Amino acid sequence: MSVAFAQGDALLLGVNGGFFLAIVTVAAVSALAAALLGRVLPIPVVVLEILLGIVIGPDVLGLAEADDFIQFFANLGLGMLFFFAGYEIDFARVRGIPLRLAVLGWLLSLAIAYGLGGLLALAGVVLSLVFTGSALATTAIGTLIPMLRDAGELHTPFGTLLLAAGATGEFGPILLVTLVLSTTSPLHNAAILVLFIALAVVAAVFAIRSVSRGYDVLERTLESSGQLAVRLSVVMVFALVALAAELGLDLLLGGFVAGIITRAALTGREVERFESKLVAVGYGFFIPFFFIVSGVKFDLDALLGSSETLYKLPLFLGLMLVVRGTPALVLYRRVLGSRDRLALAFFSATELPLVVAITTIAVDGGHMRTTTAASLVGAAILSTMIFPLVGLRLRGVRDPALVTATP
Repeated sequence: MSVAFAQGDALLLGVNGGFFLAIVTVAAVSALAAALLGRVLPIPVVVLEILLGIVIGPDVLGLAEADDFIQFFANLGLGMLFFFAGYEIDFARVRGIPLRLAVLGWLLSLAIAYGLGGLLALAGVVLSLVFTGSALATTAIGTLIPMLRDAGELHTPFGTLLLAAGATGEFGPILLVTLVLSTTSPLHNAAILVLFIALAVVAAVFAIRSVSRGYDVLERTLESSGQLAVRLSVVMVFALVALAAELGLDLLLGGFVAGIITRAALTGREVERFESKLVAVGYGFFIPFFFIVSGVKFDLDALLGSSETLYKLPLFLGLMLVVRGTPALVLYRRVLGSRDRLALAFFSATELPLVVAITTIAVDGGHMRTTTAASLVGAAILSTMIFPLVGLRLRGVRDPALVTATP
């Protein structure tokens, strides 16, 4: 029996292990390349992860495939990515003008997106204005957070406005995916969402009380092999992701809520050491899997196989900037100068994780062609590669007089 198990393990390692090794190697190479290139051109590491994922994927070198084993880690990485998106949202910091502008901005984006989606549907370019418009009205704040942190922008007044806009541009579409775009009825989904929120509130109360009573113990373990605080946070992320998936909700919601709960439980405490260790776990291992596997799964053949997809890609890329950038240019006149409004527009138009989720649901339900999905995902990948670089460049040479104090 032991021989049979050994042979099975060897077979597993021979296939999945080879893919796994290719992906973790790409993660390391991406970080190294970003560090070396950063002296000349500050390319975000997630951009390199996506590009190298495409290179090692089945459409180029064929060194990796997104089988169930690899997809499992990619899903964990996505959950951790949205955990940090929720964790970075300090509601005391973004409340007031930043949150109000963010909500108004996303609603304006949604109206523009559905209007443009309707025109595209009438022209026969897309099948569904709802799915196409919803995909265009997103912001990948979880993707932007590591870039903003590395650039020192996360805790600036501009960063506060962007966090609010990005969080709304991510949480709003998550609710759309949960309540409107899934295959079950909205009423059923609303009931399930209420149940999930109730359970999350119970978890939040328990976490806050537990931390208030035993934070000293948790803090002491950060310098030992126990790492209790980090382990408990990882358990919360994966437990809420699993709960959301079990209830039929999107796993993004579980990670997002876990981040909000952790932030609430640690409010008012010194958490620099805890955050550094959690960032090491998330961005050092789990999160790169999502971006690299996104590149591996990207259907390059579908994108390059017809002229239809080639013209749709720049079209969707431009529409992303129009849909999410217009509110930044129009609504933020009183709080940001023109250069920073333009930077906010480019950052807000950066999209990826939710575009992948929405297009997957749409294709499975027959509401979107595979070529349209490939073009949308391709445009989202390009937005991740291009728009943050433009935003950082605009911010890097900004006139400090144009930036107002945090509202």
